[in-house]
Amino acid sequence: MQLAKCAKLALAATAIAALAPNAWAGELVSLRNGFEVRCDHHAEVEGHVRLYLTTGEDNYIEFGPQEIAGVEHVVDPLPEPPADSKAPPAQLQPSAASAILSPADLHQMLAVAGDAHNLDVDLLASLVKAESNGNARAVSRTGARGLMQLMPGTAAELGVADSFRPEENVRGGSSYLDALLTHYHDNLSLALAAYNAGPAAVDRYHGIPPYHETRAYVARVIHEFNRRVIARESLARQIHTRQAEAAKADTSEALASAAAGH
Repeated sequence: MQLAKCAKLALAATAIAALAPNAWAGELVSLRNGFEVRCDHHAEVEGHVRLYLTTGEDNYIEFGPQEIAGVEHVVDPLPEPPADSKAPPAQLQPSAASAILSPADLHQMLAVAGDAHNLDVDLLASLVKAESNGNARAVSRTGARGLMQLMPGTAAELGVADSFRPEENVRGGSSYLDALLTHYHDNLSLALAAYNAGPAAVDRYHGIPPYHETRAYVARVIHEFNRRVIARESLARQIHTRQAEAAKADTSEALASAAAGH
């Protein structure tokens, strides 16, 4: 598959521990090129803005001040059970601890699933965003559950015992998407349409069904996927450029020191 399977196209200030010990807090930096970068904190160093990706000072990306459009302190709230959830508390309680996911935990979980099924992690993240917006205890009006919104029957077929357990839900949803991509010969649009409306509807209409919800869903996931890939590639290029510049500066300094020694 050109998008994911074959090519694999396939980031805190302290949280208020007493209130939300597992919530993620940090900064969301908007760049003038339209992209956004999540970081732990930032600082101005020698005329540049460093975005520190972790709490330490070693892992950072450096930008010129003119490249920064704004910095916002953000806290990801802990997911709450949806108001329309039909599941009784006794069913939700066993999953409560595992339902609290930081962005880093979710990314790692999706990366593992993506590696197992040769799916781009950003594709899986885009699907999760569209399905549940990262709420591991989400329940739709039709009864779909969890991060990747698995219907009970589909979850059972996939061997998912508890859709509210993030790792089980992601494993099952990724496996299902992989199977749909195989069935539709790696046509991402059809696979997403089938994920949303069911394979029977896609097969009946020989393409994306004429349902407004399904067509909007497919467009939304693909748009988010493309946005993530473009941002990732742009960030990679910027990091590569800065690393190359730093290496060149180190080499020039070493040569100058050697020349001075003679």
